[in-house]
Amino acid sequence: MSFDWLAAPDYEIARLLVERGLAAIYLIAFLVALRQFGPLLGERGLLPAPDYLRTHGWRSAPSLFQLHYSDRVLAVVSWVGMAVSAALLIGLPQAGPLPLTMLAWAVLWALYLSIMNVGQTFYAFGWESLLLEAGFLAIFLGNAAVAPPALVLVAFRWLAFRVEFGAGLIKMRGDQCWRDLTCLDYHHETQPMPNPLSWYFHRLPKRLHRLEVLGNHVAQLLVPFGLFMPQPVAGLAAGYMIATQLYLVVSGNYAWLNWLTIVAAAAALPNFFFALILPAPAAFEPEPGWFAAAVIGLAVLVAALSYWPVRNLLGPRQLMNASFNQLHIVNTYGAFGSVTKHRDEVIIEGTEDREPSTSSVWREYEFKGKPGDPMRRPPQWAPYHLRLDWLMWFLPFSPGYGETWFIRFVDRLLRNDPAILGLLRHNPFPDRPPATIRARLYRYRYTSWSERRQTRAWWVRQPIGEYLPPVALTDG
Repeated sequence: MSFDWLAAPDYEIARLLVERGLAAIYLIAFLVALRQFGPLLGERGLLPAPDYLRTHGWRSAPSLFQLHYSDRVLAVVSWVGMAVSAALLIGLPQAGPLPLTMLAWAVLWALYLSIMNVGQTFYAFGWESLLLEAGFLAIFLGNAAVAPPALVLVAFRWLAFRVEFGAGLIKMRGDQCWRDLTCLDYHHETQPMPNPLSWYFHRLPKRLHRLEVLGNHVAQLLVPFGLFMPQPVAGLAAGYMIATQLYLVVSGNYAWLNWLTIVAAAAALPNFFFALILPAPAAFEPEPGWFAAAVIGLAVLVAALSYWPVRNLLGPRQLMNASFNQLHIVNTYGAFGSVTKHRDEVIIEGTEDREPSTSSVWREYEFKGKPGDPMRRPPQWAPYHLRLDWLMWFLPFSPGYGETWFIRFVDRLLRNDPAILGLLRHNPFPDRPPATIRARLYRYRYTSWSERRQTRAWWVRQPIGEYLPPVALTDG
């Protein structure tokens, strides 16, 4: 039986872009786990994974760590994930037998699923599920010997559609500023983690902010439908979506969200878009019958599981960034349904005084990514993900965002815990821990052009209240 109708030989470059891009993101994700999982979720972490595993079994948290967790095992998992990702990035498994290529992608998916499902609050981000869904689809992309499977490329386009269209709908149903085109008057300033160019984007004329929002609506509410049109419309739609995602890349730090969306959209780019740089077309082998059956099975699975995301998109109470199964195979996405109109930051300070007074000297802790010192230029970290910094952004919205981990974090600072301090940019107490710590709320805004010229500062801030009163370690 011939399965030629499953092959898409004209999308060889699209598969290459999807594979290499996804492998690079996996590599970064496992590096983040290696460096951050221990302090945040390890045996002595803020939310220890062993404690979580004692109350969550295989059904609610499928993970290899159900067999055994230790920080050493986590390190092995991370290193193995990085090694396999690097191999896929340079194309080694793809040059081997088809089962080997599929196994490499399956290993990455299983390992990262194991990490995410015990990651709790520190892994509760939409791009974690997005990485797992894309990673699961990649298992069926084939190796270099067979043509790209058309159904898998369509599944990637369907993923890109849900990411963009879900985000567009949640915006139109959410904040009024998306409907009156004013959200980007604020968003470059109030986004979770500005980057070095965010200040300049915020200072664009307001009429350009209106065009930004309008261009975003086009990219998220209209263009995604073009992904399923004949070529060249599908490729042009993907190109527009990729361009708008690159705009987000240069204007803020959103971990690997934008890059994963670019990877998914790249599945719609045909070979003839790269005619000037494309080598001679490859000669592909016929797809084995078992592989064709697996691809068809994947398509049926994705179609069946898509019922819940579609119902969510069409329903009046749209969820944002939700998984409908613990394997994170087909999910619903969306971001920034509402935009904050001002920026509040929790600033943590310590003093050597056991009983602070008005004369006490308070010294400030500095985080790697989140705003702190007004003189410091916002740094570039994405696609690397600073998990602690991101959760600090949520704290001013509600104490509930930090009720399970924030006081433990302060406790570790009072002990000069080296693992936790490794997540920070600057420890103001390098010789001995502070006696007392407090957290204050500050209102931040970008400096104006004139203020920037006069002071060289990026931010202006003023205290607006207390987040955590002075606390010290008890004798116990």
